[in-house]
Amino acid sequence: MPNAWDVDIHNSADPTQALILQRFFKTGPGEYGEGDLLLGIKVPVIRALVKKYRHDIDLHGITALLHSPYHEKRLFALLLMIDTFRAQQAQRREIFGLYLANTRHINNWDLVDASAPHIVGAYLQDKNRRPLFRLARSRDLWERRIAMVATLHYIRQYEADTALSIAAILLHDEHDLIHKAVGWMLRETGKHCGLDIEGAFLRLHCTTMPRTMLRYAIERFPESLRRAYLNGTT
Repeated sequence: MPNAWDVDIHNSADPTQALILQRFFKTGPGEYGEGDLLLGIKVPVIRALVKKYRHDIDLHGITALLHSPYHEKRLFALLLMIDTFRAQQAQRREIFGLYLANTRHINNWDLVDASAPHIVGAYLQDKNRRPLFRLARSRDLWERRIAMVATLHYIRQYEADTALSIAAILLHDEHDLIHKAVGWMLRETGKHCGLDIEGAFLRLHCTTMPRTMLRYAIERFPESLRRAYLNGTT
């Protein structure tokens, strides 16, 4: 017999929205999300289900959800993990381990971006951050994105060093989704830690980094300075 949360999830499905999301998340042959299945459920609905069922699903149930072929169930699992991580300090190590053991299921940019800072970044706050550097050098696209986006946790606490170190590792990555993630974290570094800190990094690398990465990074700069970075004349 299906669980109540499973019934609620499938009752929230919208086949028309699912078709839109399948294109949005690039699930076609040869695309980065190839083969992913979408139910067509909007994120606010999933967050509401997390609030409804947060006390009814243990880590075993979360693991089963994380292994689901359905994108929204995996997002539901990750949001439950974040909720548990924040509420149950004694389980943080276990949740962190569960996350790293299942990165193959955290396999689209929204899943990474919704979870990496709040679990990976937060857990490693006061610990050795070597796991981030291992992930940054992974052959797996999503592990590399996890490494970069996890540093948002530190950036928001006005700490730039880890983010800039990971960005340097990923500077010449071949994938557009990494270019965007690095550029985004550089932009956030400028916002929270100071444009001077971001600018020092950009002056070293603006002439060699991918253009998408650079354009994301300089979005908050004045127009004249943006042109200077794009032209390599800073």
